[in-house]
Amino acid sequence: MTATATSVGEPDRTEPQTSPASRAAERLTRLAPAAAAALSGVLLYVSFPPRTLWWLAVPAFAVLGWVLRGRGWKAGLGLGYLFGLGFLLPLLVWTGVEVGPGPWLALAAIEALFVAAAGVGVAAVSRLPGAPVWAAATWVAGEAARARVPFEGFPWGKVAFGQADGVFLPLAAVGGTPVLGFAVVLCGFGLHEGVRLAVRARRGGGVRRGAAAVALLGVAVPVVGAVAAGPLVSDAAEEGTATVAVVQGNVPRAGLGFNAQRRAVLDYHARETERLAAEVKEGRAERPDFVLWPENSSDIDPFANADARAVIDRAVDAIGVPISVGGVVDRDGRLLNEQILWDPDKGPVDTYDKRQIQPFGEYLPLRSLIEAINDTWTTMVARDFSRGSEPGVFTMAGTEVGLVTCYEAAFDWAVRSEVTDGAQMISVPSNNATFDRSEMTYQQLAMSRVRAVEHSRTVTVPVTSGVSAIIMPDGRITQKTGMFVADSLVQEVPLRSTETPATRLGVVPEIALVLVAAGGIGWAVGAGVRGRRAR
Repeated sequence: MTATATSVGEPDRTEPQTSPASRAAERLTRLAPAAAAALSGVLLYVSFPPRTLWWLAVPAFAVLGWVLRGRGWKAGLGLGYLFGLGFLLPLLVWTGVEVGPGPWLALAAIEALFVAAAGVGVAAVSRLPGAPVWAAATWVAGEAARARVPFEGFPWGKVAFGQADGVFLPLAAVGGTPVLGFAVVLCGFGLHEGVRLAVRARRGGGVRRGAAAVALLGVAVPVVGAVAAGPLVSDAAEEGTATVAVVQGNVPRAGLGFNAQRRAVLDYHARETERLAAEVKEGRAERPDFVLWPENSSDIDPFANADARAVIDRAVDAIGVPISVGGVVDRDGRLLNEQILWDPDKGPVDTYDKRQIQPFGEYLPLRSLIEAINDTWTTMVARDFSRGSEPGVFTMAGTEVGLVTCYEAAFDWAVRSEVTDGAQMISVPSNNATFDRSEMTYQQLAMSRVRAVEHSRTVTVPVTSGVSAIIMPDGRITQKTGMFVADSLVQEVPLRSTETPATRLGVVPEIALVLVAAGGIGWAVGAGVRGRRAR
């Protein structure tokens, strides 16, 4: 028996050997989808304010469509999660400005799970006829879930909120943020499908006309639809006009510590209002019909503290018109984030209590569990705010002003309820001092611009420390302040009563798109089961 030419432990030289360079190239090839998923998520982030690169959202979803096409559920989950982290980590970095990176990283990691779930769905429907439509609806379904759970949801980062400067914006008036987001995502997935089919045809492969038509329509229909929706967007006055003043008093210092000088914050807003009153008296500023102060402009309860009430009374007397004051009120054992309508003759005459309060900021979920782990949060949120239950529409000098307090602007239902309750314009009083000079204030301002078009209403944004703004019903910012300066904005604005299709339909478009997504995923799963049985 002859001996083998290869001794034990020596490599079999009959097997083909790969060079280090080829092995490195193979690893890079395997890593390419993961890197592309993460980087396309970053690209989506870059499309958001304060940048005006809204159009980058389209190639971001085109790349996501490429990395997810034909993948199994595990790959879809992982790649979707990487896309979510690439998007949400930089988008939400402001949440850690004052409390450190822990809450920021935890929030981004949890919210990215919803994107990962959407990635599974997109991968599942990617081989179906009309895949871009199913995939875009699946993305919207993921956003719908993220806007509702956990702790009543966190809609921040909806694709629609990055489109305030984009050509798709009129679609907000058609079906709100779900339809606007669907159009952008559909355009991206349609672009991927078109490029894929073009490459296949160039290589000599067959391309079905139906598939080519779907790809073309996926890109064209959102753009054509946005153009067709243009007549829904108008800044014409339907119920006359009102001259509104937005007051930004500024704060003693940025960060969580601004609350330690609550009286100073109130004094700053009163002082800026009195300065405006002097300008009006001298003829250097137009006399407003009413004045809007921001959230937390009086963190001292004016119902329980005579000195705070006196400061507000003096400011209202000086300007001589109603003021909406943002206060923190302790009433009947309930702590409330409240807007107070202060009349120059009658004092406080109406209130609106914030309904969508912020978890870990205004109340602490799972308090006993969190306290056992780390008592830092329980110190910061020593007492939970209570929720309001009714929409807030103040009648101010004959104008119906809908109140949407800060965080509420991210929630579709909270804004719509004010319009259906009769608001002729909307005010979004906010307090961004906690987040210093981060991108948070610009992201929130973009939300208000989308809401203006969605419901065809003037939107004012009074903020303690900036950026405060006046937004026309067509989404244009006509005036704005800087950050961390005392300033006031006075302008005559149009009042409107028309209800857009988005206002009338409410949640219906979102439900329809969720059902489309469910149908597509069900079809894909059923097809997969039948295929396995056939084998």
